[in-house]
Amino acid sequence: MNRSIALVDCNNFYVSCERVFNPKLKNKPVVVLSNNDGCAVARSEEAKALGIRIGEPCFQFKHLARKHNIITCSSNYALYADMSDRIMSILFKFSPSQEIYSIDECFLDFTGFRKNGLTAYAQEICRYIQQQTGLPVCIGIGASKTLAKLANYIAKKNLVFQGVCNFNAMSIREQNKWLHRIKVEKIWGIGKKLSPKLQQIGVYSINDLKNINPRRLDLQFSVSLKKTIYELNNIVCFELEGTTAKKKQITCSRSFGVLITSFKSLEQSIALYVSRAAEKLRRQNSYTGSIHIYICTSPFNKKESCYENSITIPLPEQTDNTLTLIQFSLFGLRKIYRNGYKYQKAGIILSKIVSSKKHQPDLFSKKEERRKSNNLMAALDQINTLMGKRTLIIAAEGITQPWKMRQNNMSPRYTTNWNDLIVANQFI
Repeated sequence: MNRSIALVDCNNFYVSCERVFNPKLKNKPVVVLSNNDGCAVARSEEAKALGIRIGEPCFQFKHLARKHNIITCSSNYALYADMSDRIMSILFKFSPSQEIYSIDECFLDFTGFRKNGLTAYAQEICRYIQQQTGLPVCIGIGASKTLAKLANYIAKKNLVFQGVCNFNAMSIREQNKWLHRIKVEKIWGIGKKLSPKLQQIGVYSINDLKNINPRRLDLQFSVSLKKTIYELNNIVCFELEGTTAKKKQITCSRSFGVLITSFKSLEQSIALYVSRAAEKLRRQNSYTGSIHIYICTSPFNKKESCYENSITIPLPEQTDNTLTLIQFSLFGLRKIYRNGYKYQKAGIILSKIVSSKKHQPDLFSKKEERRKSNNLMAALDQINTLMGKRTLIIAAEGITQPWKMRQNNMSPRYTTNWNDLIVANQFI
């Protein structure tokens, strides 16, 4: 018996979240910008039709924005995360087996559900989510995660499916017809870099990949691609992961709202990013054994001298202590900082991450010091959780932060901040 795996994906998620609370944005070209209002990270269908590409810097489509009255919004990640949580909670009601794949994607296992009524069931889910959250979603159903994702892609691109594409309700011939229309670069893990190699051996469409003998790929391609081929042929190789996997790397980086020329400002930004990364590290009960620091000037500003540099510092002992990580990161910053440049971006990466259960303490470290460190970080996280983010901060982060990123067009935090709640006008 074939599996029935569904992928629920929100349509233009960030834009849709903005439209829920601002109906004036409906049917208009809308672009949500990345941190610091830098580049496009989400586009409405109207904005896509105008040719705006994902990742395109904001200044490059200013002429289109003026000509077509494109509305740009700053990223409001607090709002998006909360709306995502609401959707995932709703989806749990429809299937006990769930894998939250990303902020706007979720796999559900429908195996054993009524086969003939599965399309109608998925349409019911779409309507219910729309009713409860105001967000439009599409659902793809297939015998594997790969097929479910492709079915979802087809559902989004073809209105005839009314938001639900169910491969399991199609004949093999009909499936192949749809897969033949999709370029091979659209599939998981291939993209535009790998697709030219596949084209050299006659693989242009998803259906071409489905029908190729996996043994032909042994010398040139990875095992992962072979698994993808099996998945296209209804053989499950990628099971649903019930819990969110722990991150093997934690990155925190931002572009600055103004160009930075002083070491002190860079120091504050690095300390802030380390602090946020350390919080995420402790949230997943992990330790890090290495920290990477990088700084750079703007690659687009041809009038100024360019400089970029980075350094990786192995830690003498794995840790989750914010103070320790800041100490080593600022040491690294001093090594790579050069005076006389206007810095546009900085960031840090925590790597060599291990579970706290597998943490190997240094032979010469004192047990009492480790206990005090753990208690201090636990107290810091608890206060900031109960009283609000940045109630307690590390002094090295700075107070005013004049360099913080631009968010000139950010919407209110409608669902996470009492002061931003929408209040209906009262008439006497």
